Amino acid sequence: MGGQPGGRGGLAGRGRPPQRRTRRRRRSNVEELEPTQLTTAYTPSNAPVPEGEIIVERGSTARDLGPKLNRSAGDVVRFLLLQGEMVTATQSLTDDMIELFAAELGANVRLVDPGEEAEAELLAKFFEEDQEEDEATLRPRPPVVTVMGHVDHGKTLLLDRIRSTNVVAGEAGGITQHIGAYQVEWNGHLITFIDTPGHEAFTAMRARGARVTDIVVLVVAADDGVMPQTIEAIDHARAAQVPIIVAINKIDRADADPERVRQQIAERGLVPEQWGGDTIVVEMSALQGIGIEDLLEHIVLLAELEELRASPEGRARGTVLEANLEVGRGPVATVIVQHGTLRVGDAIVAGPAWGKVKALIDDRGDQVKEALPSTPVQVLGFSEPPQAGDEFRQADSLSTARTIAESRARRARLSGHLPTPTTGARLEDLFEQIQRGETATLNLVLKADMQGSLEAVTESLRKLEREDVRIGFVRRGVGGISESDVQLAQASNATIIGFNVRPDRRAREMAEAARVEIRTYEIIYKLLEDIEAAVVGMLNPEFEEVVTGEAEVRQVFRIPRVGAIAGCYVREGVITRGSKVRFLRDGVIIWRGTITSLRRFRDDVREVQAGFECGVGLSDYQDLKEGDVIETFEEREIPRA
Repeated sequence: MGGQPGGRGGLAGRGRPPQRRTRRRRRSNVEELEPTQLTTAYTPSNAPVPEGEIIVERGSTARDLGPKLNRSAGDVVRFLLLQGEMVTATQSLTDDMIELFAAELGANVRLVDPGEEAEAELLAKFFEEDQEEDEATLRPRPPVVTVMGHVDHGKTLLLDRIRSTNVVAGEAGGITQHIGAYQVEWNGHLITFIDTPGHEAFTAMRARGARVTDIVVLVVAADDGVMPQTIEAIDHARAAQVPIIVAINKIDRADADPERVRQQIAERGLVPEQWGGDTIVVEMSALQGIGIEDLLEHIVLLAELEELRASPEGRARGTVLEANLEVGRGPVATVIVQHGTLRVGDAIVAGPAWGKVKALIDDRGDQVKEALPSTPVQVLGFSEPPQAGDEFRQADSLSTARTIAESRARRARLSGHLPTPTTGARLEDLFEQIQRGETATLNLVLKADMQGSLEAVTESLRKLEREDVRIGFVRRGVGGISESDVQLAQASNATIIGFNVRPDRRAREMAEAARVEIRTYEIIYKLLEDIEAAVVGMLNPEFEEVVTGEAEVRQVFRIPRVGAIAGCYVREGVITRGSKVRFLRDGVIIWRGTITSLRRFRDDVREVQAGFECGVGLSDYQDLKEGDVIETFEEREIPRA
């Protein structure tokens, strides 16, 4: 017994010290975890900020942005925290946040779209020295003149007279279908002309022409005046901030009124010089050759005032006006050189297209060895047709051009810019979709002869979309209709549309076997009219009720085995047997049905005009009273606008 307390005490004594040590250890841990004092100010690092332009992708995180500016992600987060922005190191930053931090450091950043950073770095690496031109190398260059105006106002005929060629004869329907660039010499002066289509569908192409031009010649017909496309051309020229010369054409017409044209353009802000303004106005007739010399003289004088200069030295760069695939020649691009000199054998890149210049062809169809600034030429040698409007550049080597082009193509794929097949239906299947209450989609495979035409037709077709009918482009491309197009159309229930292109024999046979519809056009008006008619035909028809006749019940006859017959007097319109009818009593509709019998005296008749009496038998209504009104009507389909 004496040992028990000692034993218990011994056990207890041996157990307490560890408990006390545990409590002290916990207190010590708590003391170590006490919060430290927060930093009250952002102290920037002393590390130097990289010089020059720093390329940063939009949506970059603090972890991405910091190292580009020789800072840590924590520096970015702390700085933005002091500005009231709660962000984490892995959170995407807005453009304002990135620019704010860059401004704090004094860094010069350029924001680019996601996936564009690699391409921008390549351009900065290979083309940075091309941006600055030596003043000593600048030389006068020919003016680039864009001819704009409404359709059929004589733009192409004017160039036809200037070039002494027949361009109009080669255009489908007499309407310019794609951009043509020509260079002419007048009194020792070279002038480059760009002829842009006047149809409204080619608005984007006109805008592209204005971006590369020095002077705009706005052609307005003296007998027609300012039209919608004329106004669009004025807007494009003003956006490009280039001088405008107004050419009042067709003054030889009997109904020509040049003064009315001057008044109309003055209302648009183009005040003629004759009225104290600064807009040159030239009266002319392209058909008779009147006033053309005067127009060319004004162009040359205005070009001298503009002091147009460019360096013929250094790497060439310019703009792609058109591009297409030609049998036997491959991708062919019409370009206009704006800086440097483009030569045969140069490595070039334009958008995702790259290659080596195999041949240069001028506007007369002759091969040339080089193209100086303001010179339009056709370029053979691209890997694929570039996009109309792309900037082309001469690279130092073929590998550089290929690297840049592949980077652009990769970015386009990652960004989802390339067209992907969409689900949809052909024309004959769309009615079922509409009846099921679904949004109908007309799938199209669109092929055209030129990149610019393809772009213009696409934009025009998009305008035809309705709320319940959508247009999906399964594929858009340049060149003839191939078997691959037919296979894709079959797989995606698409209709193939060809503009200025045709299917080959094998593609046509495959389309017939696969029941794929191919429609080919040469005039854009007809293409749009057909597709619009198809789209309108896909819509659920809308109907309106039209009252066709009104008769008053004046007496009711009860006939055995027949029922009640209403003796009526036709007050308005025509009462027709078989027509739909509303039965009104005191202005309230009490029954709807049809007229089963209609008689004049003892004769059955088909219709009774206003002012005559008749007997009317109704399909299944017998509660007739004197004074009731029978109103006949029919449902007519409302034409779609």
